[in-house]
Amino acid sequence: MARSRAERYAARLLRLLSRAFLALLGLVSRAASLAAPSPSPAATASPATATAASPSSALRKVRSVPPPSQDLLLLSGVELARRIRRKEVTCVNVIETYIGRIKEVNPLINAVVKDRFEAALQEAHEVDKLLSEGHDDEESLREKFPYLGVPFSIKEAFALHGLPNTSGLVNRRNIISETDATVVSRLKQAGAIPLGVTNCSELCMWYESSNRIYGRSNNPYDLECIVGGSSGGEGSILAAAGSVIGVGSDIGGSIRMPAFFNGIFGHKPTTGIVPNEGQFPLAQGVRINFLCTGPMCRYAEDLEPMLRVMAGPDIAKLKLDEKVSLENVKFYFMEHDGGSPFVSPVDKEILQSQRKVVENLEAKLGVEVQHVAISKMKYSLQIWSVMMSAKSSDGQKIPNFTDLLGDHGKPVWPVWELLKWTVGRSTHTLPAIALGISEKFVHYSPKANSKLESMGHSLRTELVNLLKDDGVFLYPSHPVVAPKHHAPLGMPFNFAYTAIFNILGLPVTQCPLGLSREGLPLGIQVVASPHNDHLTMAVARYLEKEFGGWVCPGRC
Repeated sequence: MARSRAERYAARLLRLLSRAFLALLGLVSRAASLAAPSPSPAATASPATATAASPSSALRKVRSVPPPSQDLLLLSGVELARRIRRKEVTCVNVIETYIGRIKEVNPLINAVVKDRFEAALQEAHEVDKLLSEGHDDEESLREKFPYLGVPFSIKEAFALHGLPNTSGLVNRRNIISETDATVVSRLKQAGAIPLGVTNCSELCMWYESSNRIYGRSNNPYDLECIVGGSSGGEGSILAAAGSVIGVGSDIGGSIRMPAFFNGIFGHKPTTGIVPNEGQFPLAQGVRINFLCTGPMCRYAEDLEPMLRVMAGPDIAKLKLDEKVSLENVKFYFMEHDGGSPFVSPVDKEILQSQRKVVENLEAKLGVEVQHVAISKMKYSLQIWSVMMSAKSSDGQKIPNFTDLLGDHGKPVWPVWELLKWTVGRSTHTLPAIALGISEKFVHYSPKANSKLESMGHSLRTELVNLLKDDGVFLYPSHPVVAPKHHAPLGMPFNFAYTAIFNILGLPVTQCPLGLSREGLPLGIQVVASPHNDHLTMAVARYLEKEFGGWVCPGRC
């Protein structure tokens, strides 16, 4: 579908404004760094950064986190559990190793915002005691506790007993969870040991993980780049080898964007498979159908067992026991969305990595990877925006974002907050304020709403009919590699590449594909029709084998 003249003009204007904003941002950041006095070593030194004069000087001297030096940090969760069950390594040793790694990297990346190291070590001792008593054989232990003794981390938006659950909202800074979210409880029951909670964007509605409680998280491959959001702290600590498996949530790409920017695997399951209970904010109305909780991990072999644990009884709705022969899978791909004026063009290196995947599949598996042009993908942003605000079938209205910002406290007036923000007095982040303003003043007409809703339903039908039960769709995870901090403000709608699949309710796995020339992760989304998660995860395992999967930051 060709773009109209108005769309072409809009695209040029938006790109011009974005470039101007980013140029201005660069000048301001440069001026601020030159004007800022150097902090004294005495004021900023800490045990975890003993070799650096200060955190800021560490950021200036070091581009990425150091590579892990312990072999235990380079094993999947499945393999760690196997070695613990066989008593080839003690659980205490595993947990101590991961605690040490977090203490090493967290001063650089600010990913873990609250830990529970003492409790984790106590639980590790209990695991070792259980194994020493020898009541169960190895197979029984595997069935009862598939992740026995394996450390994991959790997005702070999920409840973890005894730890904060603020979602980066200052009004909730004193909220401490008294229970566990359902998925957290299930992972604990599977034997996994939580190490702490990780950073997210304010109210989980932006794709840079920064807020006024915990500050900003940094990318382990380049500390000057974003980690994505809203599960950004989770993506960062996993990529930095400070955790091996983790829990994220996704309503517009909040698992897949951090997984892409940090070079790990992230899976958005088929809608309704994994429970969302126990996170804040919890989706209401039609958004219940769009919010998905899912696994994030460094190694593809952890995707399926994690999903089994997190889904509980609902795992029976999927086909995970079916053997997948990739030679019999039908592959389709699109290089970009067709030219939306609201998002950035896809980077050349991302396009090249996608072509390498296509060439590999055709050469190694002997399949034909068919290029498709689905014209409605160009309207992904508009479809997502309208569907996220639609009324449910029973007429239930979605709560306003500004109501969530207030969280039952004083009403939040976004324009007033913007004025306060300019003088450093607002307790909210600029993206949250901007979203509140746009919610108040930017609306589609009823006719446009109806047309876009219809287009969304039609797009879902088109993709489901294309993929059936034996097809997968390859699509960019994001149009650009991890940008510099604050840069998303100049390209705010790039999340449309992931968000459209929340609206469509399709399972998607983000797969890493190595690093760009600048050392930043590349990746691709693998999409299937509903309840065919087993296909996307099978492709993920294949791509890990062929392209290397997670790449150690700082080069192991």
